[in-house]
Amino acid sequence: MYSTPTLATRFSRNTRVMRGDHPLNEDQMRAAAPSIFAEGKHASRSERYTYIPTIDVLRGLRKEGFEPFMVAQGASRVEGKAEFTKHMIRMRHAGQVQTRPEANEIILINSHDGASSYQMLAGMFRFVCCNGLVVGEVVGDIRIPHKGNIQGEVIEGAFRVLDEFEAVGEHTEAMKALQLAPAEEVAFATAALALRFGERTVEETGGHKPAPVTAEQLIEARRPEDIGHSLWTTFQRVQENVIRGGQPGRSAQGRRLQTRPVGSIDRGVSLNRALWMLAEEMRKLKA
Repeated sequence: MYSTPTLATRFSRNTRVMRGDHPLNEDQMRAAAPSIFAEGKHASRSERYTYIPTIDVLRGLRKEGFEPFMVAQGASRVEGKAEFTKHMIRMRHAGQVQTRPEANEIILINSHDGASSYQMLAGMFRFVCCNGLVVGEVVGDIRIPHKGNIQGEVIEGAFRVLDEFEAVGEHTEAMKALQLAPAEEVAFATAALALRFGERTVEETGGHKPAPVTAEQLIEARRPEDIGHSLWTTFQRVQENVIRGGQPGRSAQGRRLQTRPVGSIDRGVSLNRALWMLAEEMRKLKA
């Protein structure tokens, strides 16, 4: 039985996303991320820029067993650039045996306006909360410039990422096995708070503005499955609260607010990776 995918929508002011429980078809992808289907490169690109539509590359990947389950596209403030702007596709390989509560995903990022080469990252999707993680340094990035045999190199890169998922699984299981003390959970969340909100300097006083939420709020569980004190459950709670937002807080002026979701493709990837690396460092310290 086919379940209807999440309708294309803006989950922030500058990004649209669609995810389905089953592979997305081309009409569904076009509704959320039309730049995947761009019919040419942006006028700013030189003759040395090899243009191959992302959809052609994706069709080649599909023949090799890779299927898209999520697409996203950023917006552009520059007139005429929207149809060439950065987009992201999260794929799974048909050969995976899904016996865990997470699915390994290969993340493909590209644009046709010069903002990005073809970039491939390792990711993981948690079914219980629909969270898409980005693996830190366990699997190296693969970047393919817009020249030469792009489609062949992307397909080869996808299989290289796929081969590294055994190591990702080992790290994940190690995180699940490690228990954190309450103070360690707060320490993890405090570091994540700094990653999300950074140094918030108050110009008038030279001091620092408090983050809109507390570390204790970041480790709050949104569902029973995330209750626990393992490094993995702590990481997942913090990741979801950081990326999705929606938590009540206060501005530096004391006004009530709700934290915003992270919408930018670049910011989402970099923050997700940083959180994974933070969890890895905690794992090493506790091992």
